[in-house]
Amino acid sequence: YNLIIGYALIALVLLMAVVGLFYTPYPVNEMNVLQKNQPPSFAHLFGTDQFGRDIFSRVMEGASTSFFIALCVVLVGAVIGTLTGALTAYFGGWLDAVLMRVNDVLAAFPSVLLAICFVAVIGPGTYNLIVALGIVFIPSFTRVVRSEVLVQKELDYVRNAKLMGAKDMRILVFHILPNIKPVLKTSLLVGFQNAVLSEAGMSYLGLGVTQ
Repeated sequence: YNLIIGYALIALVLLMAVVGLFYTPYPVNEMNVLQKNQPPSFAHLFGTDQFGRDIFSRVMEGASTSFFIALCVVLVGAVIGTLTGALTAYFGGWLDAVLMRVNDVLAAFPSVLLAICFVAVIGPGTYNLIVALGIVFIPSFTRVVRSEVLVQKELDYVRNAKLMGAKDMRILVFHILPNIKPVLKTSLLVGFQNAVLSEAGMSYLGLGVTQ
């Protein structure tokens, strides 16, 4: 039952986010001082804030923004982290030493603090926040993918592919990466959740979405 309830809540929020891209009951920034601090009602499902703005409309647009930012952040972190982790684990050598030391430096700092530093340099805003959080999320994906590739490259199917003359990049892309998809999917789901929380925290500090 808990799983069903969880899926239902996720579906509800996702539906609100999708609908919020095209329609909201009221303009999200429309103020009406005569309707400020209203309780929930049929006219305003979540009530109104201190400026008379419809909270439900703002939640719908906020959900759309949060999902968009989280999706982009996870894509940035996952793509770069997967490439870095796969290449360093499979080829090793100086490439592994250099890229993993850079990864260790990024991972050594608290993620929110590091994101604040990046945003402080490049400025607040939706796309700057995506870049900052995307960079912060790279080390976690790199570590997960690297550890899995290190295990997979020692298995018999990889050795058989090498004996058959398959090139290294073909083995990596068409043999190893498909076999780590279950772990990568889990990392993507966890990363999406963390991205939403990080985006909300950054925006609360005035370093993210400012609307």
